[in-house]
Amino acid sequence: MTLHSLCPILPSRDLDATRAFWGQLGFQDADKDHGDYLMLHREGVELHFFLWPAHDPTQYYAGAYLRVSDPDALDAEWDGLHLPTSGIPRLIPVEDKPWGMRELAVIDPDGNLIRAGAPS
Repeated sequence: MTLHSLCPILPSRDLDATRAFWGQLGFQDADKDHGDYLMLHREGVELHFFLWPAHDPTQYYAGAYLRVSDPDALDAEWDGLHLPTSGIPRLIPVEDKPWGMRELAVIDPDGNLIRAGAPS
């Protein structure tokens, strides 16, 4: 048996807004419309979202970690979108972490945290 991938399933207050936000980060619809469920993909990575209109992004503490080959290149790409650096949503610039990773992070409008990095 071989494990192939793991896809986080994250909340969204508005799937169209989620699609638009992640679309500017390079993610596209992975499949046809599924009503209250959205699947996005980029280069073999999938993000799944379920509709939760009452979701409070300030009270959410989950996300996912994305392994990338070049955190600096991804940071340069996403930095060009001029996302805020505080609040929700926001982009946390790339930096070397004490745990030996070079990483950046993005928090989407629903408070979903996606860290992206590689060993430094």
